[in-house]
Amino acid sequence: MTTRRDLIRGAAAGAGAASLFGGLGVNPFIAAAMAKEAGKATRPLKAAFSNAGLQATWCAQGKQAAEYWGKLFNVEVTWFDGQLDAVKQRSAIDNMASQKWDFVAIQAFGIGTLTAPVNKMIDAGIPVIDMDTLIAPLDQINVLSFLAPDNEFMGASVTQALVNAINGEGTIVMTQGALGHTGAQGRARGFKSVVSKFPKVQVLDEQPADWDVTKVARIWETLLTKYPKIDAAFFHNDDMALAAYKVMQAKGRTETKIGGVDAMPPAIKAVQDGQMYATVRNPSCRIHGGAIIAGVSAVINGAKTGTDIPKNIVTDGPVVTKANADGMLWMEDQFLI
Repeated sequence: MTTRRDLIRGAAAGAGAASLFGGLGVNPFIAAAMAKEAGKATRPLKAAFSNAGLQATWCAQGKQAAEYWGKLFNVEVTWFDGQLDAVKQRSAIDNMASQKWDFVAIQAFGIGTLTAPVNKMIDAGIPVIDMDTLIAPLDQINVLSFLAPDNEFMGASVTQALVNAINGEGTIVMTQGALGHTGAQGRARGFKSVVSKFPKVQVLDEQPADWDVTKVARIWETLLTKYPKIDAAFFHNDDMALAAYKVMQAKGRTETKIGGVDAMPPAIKAVQDGQMYATVRNPSCRIHGGAIIAGVSAVINGAKTGTDIPKNIVTDGPVVTKANADGMLWMEDQFLI
């Protein structure tokens, strides 16, 4: 909270946040408090954003949040969709790098796929904010800041909840995201760190589905045919978890305890309804909104990496179960988490 407060203070010194927040459905008491610290950029700014692919619910919510916070801070956001494809995203970022921007923010589909065009923008003096997954190792690229959750924690926390739900024994599947995505790599490490402590838990499958719900459906058609009993399943995002649940439902196999990542509204509702056991919040709104605040701070106030803005900002969120699902939905509706 201290880091985010400092970023907000550094981003602008104007007024008007209360009316903007109130007009867009945010609790007016929160708006009034934030208005003391937050305000528009002193001149209109142009920012370019890209995330892995707007087919993914997390990415679509991130776009909404970036545009929302952009309006608040006087930033026009132009979007370059990654389309859940490393080659297509590279083409989009090459296009982005051919234009002038006040700042840019990017979630790469895979590490190392965008390094050249991003370095071109950095060399041109454009602040670049890295979101959620590494564009390149932080010691090899001069991004303004990297805003991301602790993916290993997220993978471990949901896996632990699932293992507890099956009393530490039985069968489990992990359906991974894109293997080149550093977030997916961390989630897999978290999963393995937990299951390695439970010798009575057998891992049946660890195939990647690349965030693709169609691929998930194919994988799970095969798994449910091959294995008569799957006690638990951990998915690297909620979209994949819910896609697999549809296959389970069609086959009458809904006894599997399901866990996901992102805590998107459809998944939270699935937790409330008992279709999913748990998910964990990967705070899309804070990451994309934080990128707006960091960019404004750098452009308007000259904030520097390391002295004014940390190179790596951890944006963790909680595990979501039936006990706290209502509150999480409310927070997301306000673009606050």
